Amino acid sequence: MRRPLDMQPRLPPGSLGWTYIGETLQLYSQNPKSFFNLRLKRYGEVFKTHLLGCPCVILATAEAVRFVLVTHADLFKPTYPKSKERMIGPWALFFHHGDYHLRLRKIIQSLLSPDLLRAILPEIESIVRSMLHAWDGHVETTYLAMKRLSFDVGICMIFGRQLDDHHKKELKKNYIILDKGYNSFAVNFPGTPYRRSILARKQLSYILNKIMEERRQRTESRSDFLGCLMDYKDENGCNLTDEQIADNVIGVLFAAQDTTASALTWILKFLHDYPSVLEHVKAEQMKIYHANECGKKPLTWTQTRDMNVTNRVILESLRMATIISFTFREAIADVEYKGYLIPKGWKVMPLFRNMHHNSEFFQDPEKFDPSRFKVAPRPNTYLSFGNGVHACPGNELAKIEILVLIYQLVTNYKWEVVKSSDEVEHSPFPVPKHGLPAKIWRV
Repeated sequence: MRRPLDMQPRLPPGSLGWTYIGETLQLYSQNPKSFFNLRLKRYGEVFKTHLLGCPCVILATAEAVRFVLVTHADLFKPTYPKSKERMIGPWALFFHHGDYHLRLRKIIQSLLSPDLLRAILPEIESIVRSMLHAWDGHVETTYLAMKRLSFDVGICMIFGRQLDDHHKKELKKNYIILDKGYNSFAVNFPGTPYRRSILARKQLSYILNKIMEERRQRTESRSDFLGCLMDYKDENGCNLTDEQIADNVIGVLFAAQDTTASALTWILKFLHDYPSVLEHVKAEQMKIYHANECGKKPLTWTQTRDMNVTNRVILESLRMATIISFTFREAIADVEYKGYLIPKGWKVMPLFRNMHHNSEFFQDPEKFDPSRFKVAPRPNTYLSFGNGVHACPGNELAKIEILVLIYQLVTNYKWEVVKSSDEVEHSPFPVPKHGLPAKIWRV
């Protein structure tokens, strides 16, 4: 029996903005926090908008996040605007759900298991030491230094020690071009950042295909991420295509770089801004440093598992900064939520920032207080690494990278932020103004 018309679900309140452009210009021209807060005050915790060429429903409660990402995840599929999919590649893990997603996720999780992370820990420590040594004695933009660090760790995880310098240089050159155009308007005219990104993406596929061709001509075992993708066979004995492999390599590089670099930058800022917190972290790290004969012995996996104070600082830094403000999903059918209609094909965006700065879930939420994580937060309220079946599979790699950097930095160096500011800029993820210029020097 059909419900009366006045009881039919209706679209949420809100504005779809201008034709095609929607409210994208408003989002890009201001702090995303201000953009969403203004509409939350005007329309409530469920509202519609139009961003990046797509009609969207914004959801800002813990209950709504759980509805989309956990309890009714089968009604939504992961998605990005088409312009983003084209740049990374349509076969990348985070654009899919179902069997293909589960198979690829298992590969990534197996590569990022504790045993394998333990095996590459010395390589990560070596990369961190090299980066800090190059920074020693002069002013550097922290965010750019962290992007280089995260790129090098990502390359190590994907290619192991088998990538020659020429291929690495070409990958980095074209990835930088791709990265610069990723959040530009999708205007495919000569000379635009978007067009340059598309051309760089084609060149990245060419380079990766060449690397795979060279590997197939060799007979040594392949235990890194690229090797596992190349060797993978499904239940029917079919391999992944080179296009699927290339898309997932680019996807992992993208996931491994900007978000981790932003997180590292914020952590260094908070440690600088809160000297008492830094002292507690340093005391914990110095115990490990002395146990390792003042750094003569390498950091061990067991030691990284015992950095409780440092880990709480990381969690609080990620809560305060909320690197990823929201995630994209797409309704695969008409969905009703709280009396509102989410039409099939519309994007759905659960807001993480509003959860992390909600006093109902985090007491005095604007205060930097790592001790709050002595007690685990309520379920579905801390979402720095996502939630549900599409939670970030690389979060343990990111944590190891952060822990190693903090250990090496606070035990061997001092640093000073140049022209410290509380202002935030987005590129596309939030970072301190000007990327946090800082000078470090060895002690």
